[in-house]
Amino acid sequence: MNDTTLFKKRLTEELSLVERELKSVGQKNPSNPSDWVARPEAGEASPADPNDLADKFESLAIDEGIVGALEVRWSTIKRALKKIEDGSYGVCEISGENIEAERLDANPAARTCIAHVGEEEGLPA
Repeated sequence: MNDTTLFKKRLTEELSLVERELKSVGQKNPSNPSDWVARPEAGEASPADPNDLADKFESLAIDEGIVGALEVRWSTIKRALKKIEDGSYGVCEISGENIEAERLDANPAARTCIAHVGEEEGLPA
């Protein structure tokens, strides 16, 4: 398998970036620290103004979508870093074959080889 030092460095840098982005729109779930949730806007909407309330709900819904996408990437990166530590990095989770170097160069957190890329979303987290 390839030397994982460069991949570990790239993954660590990306993890840091994703965590900063997550913190800008979300927070760790107090009841589940491995989960992120959208951070509600500060301040209370005036119940007398339904437009203010609607704007706050819309903003929260948008942030929930952003947090969801970032959380998936965060989990995938964390998983790849764990695989580096346990020596299973770069192995397709479906076929057990080595993941192509060009695939790992393009996406160091890839979980499958090119042949199984379409099945990657269905894999358990």
